[in-house]
Amino acid sequence: MSGNETEMRVVTTTDGLSLAVAVTGPADAPTLVCIHGYPDNRSVWDGITRELSDRYRVVRYDVRGAGDSEAPSSRSGYSNDQLAADLDAVIGAVSPDRPVHLLGHDWGSIQTWHAVTGDGAASRAASFTSISGPCLDLVGLWITGEGRDRIAPMLTQSLSSTYIGWFHVPWLPEALWRSRVGSGLGRRILAIGAGATEVPPDDAARPERDLVNGLEMYRANMRRHLGRPRRRHTSVPVQVLTPTRDVFVTPALQECARLGADDVSVRPVVGGHWVVRDRPAVVAGLVDEHIRAVTGSDGPGDARDVGGRAAELVVITGAGSGIGRATAVEYGARGATVVIADRDLDGAERTARQVGLVGGRGVPYRLDVTDADAWREFADDLRGRYGVPDVVINNAGIGMGGGFLETTRQDWQAVIDVNLWGVIHGCRVFGEMMRDHGTGGQLVNLSSAAAFLPSRILPAYGTTKAAVLALSESLRGDLARYGIGVTVVCPGFVNTGISRSTHYVGMDEESEERTRRAASGQYARRNYGPEKVARAIVRAADRNSAVVPVTAESRIGMRLHGLAPGLLRALARADLTPG
Repeated sequence: MSGNETEMRVVTTTDGLSLAVAVTGPADAPTLVCIHGYPDNRSVWDGITRELSDRYRVVRYDVRGAGDSEAPSSRSGYSNDQLAADLDAVIGAVSPDRPVHLLGHDWGSIQTWHAVTGDGAASRAASFTSISGPCLDLVGLWITGEGRDRIAPMLTQSLSSTYIGWFHVPWLPEALWRSRVGSGLGRRILAIGAGATEVPPDDAARPERDLVNGLEMYRANMRRHLGRPRRRHTSVPVQVLTPTRDVFVTPALQECARLGADDVSVRPVVGGHWVVRDRPAVVAGLVDEHIRAVTGSDGPGDARDVGGRAAELVVITGAGSGIGRATAVEYGARGATVVIADRDLDGAERTARQVGLVGGRGVPYRLDVTDADAWREFADDLRGRYGVPDVVINNAGIGMGGGFLETTRQDWQAVIDVNLWGVIHGCRVFGEMMRDHGTGGQLVNLSSAAAFLPSRILPAYGTTKAAVLALSESLRGDLARYGIGVTVVCPGFVNTGISRSTHYVGMDEESEERTRRAASGQYARRNYGPEKVARAIVRAADRNSAVVPVTAESRIGMRLHGLAPGLLRALARADLTPG
């Protein structure tokens, strides 16, 4: 069967119902079985089928009571035990001799969790991607306090789950679904859950039968599993995708997956509850990545640790020394894979060794941050080898001192190319990659206290750092819609090698060297090490902080910039500002 042909089958369940099953894709390709939720039918997978049927045999079926499948005559026919048996029957019919990969959304994910933590489908599953549908028994344990240390997440989820109580009211939900007014309101609520501002066309045409029959899944299972939860377990590799704008299932709740899976990664995906329909290319890409990582196929996945969970992937420019090296080591101590980019490959390799010594994985790269083509090659190679970074830190920079009139056009070009264009290139190539990947990420740009402290001896350096500050604040507003955070960090006097490599314009070699030694002495006496800045960077990235002044002089300078700019201008004339 070719990738664009669909074969329809009928699978008979253990209690004699007929399920409508659609199979699309090459017969010899790996099989991916997709299980839809409420109040959907198999059509919710159409976009993902288009994305994946060239390399997977994609199987979608209407669960009992939905679409073209038959409905049971009693509520007990919707129990998770029976739904899991249906999945097992479908797998047995479409792939009797080979394991399959599973993809579930909403109630489709809930019933798949029940299956892979049981005795049937668990032995047939090679991987499972769960979206917005946790295991109900694990949720019951989470409610009692397992896997969480605060009550606030449970209260937030309770507010998101009020509709479940409504669904348990006898007769009234069915009557409203069947009425024009109630059905229209309900569909608008579903659209809000999808992150939409109006009812999409397929919601407006959603069959009334799917809306009504699916209520019985809630009534047959919720109180049973949440009130008397069993400890369930699976060894199937699980990827949990948590939509960032899901108003029904919070990311905190989906962390309960860790209570019952040996091998689980929890990843955000930017979108609403129906991200499977609204962003099929993004979801398909993440499913493909997970399957490739599990099966060892060609493609990203080398950054996965031995436990199967994706290790944090961090990119740091200018990491061959100074703040970049200290930050790489800080992330390495958390077990991250750290890509160390620097124009000095020897320095990058030394940093990589230090990262390895503290328990991380260091990957050295030679990169000239002023070269746009080199950036693109670097990003493409990185994605092919390791995947999309979680954090990118644009740290590379050079120092430049001297008066404005002594600073030549070539001097300006040099400092702008590194300090500003290097940041622009990094934000652009990795911002695009994070946006297209759909799981968000964090960009961290290194500015300086010089961004808000004017100085007559640092006009070029201060200008570039102020530009990085302005760029970062603008990007923070622009990229938030893609789930990408942007942080700008402003150190002050930090004892790094930049004081010994700063170029001072308008001086002969002897005078320039004397000035460098004097500046280095000041930084040494200040004795504020790069390790402290590194800790601030990691903390700021974790919290998605906006603007982070690090040292005391940086914090004071930022406040004075807003409160007493005249004082700062006076200090600039006296050359008392830090670099």
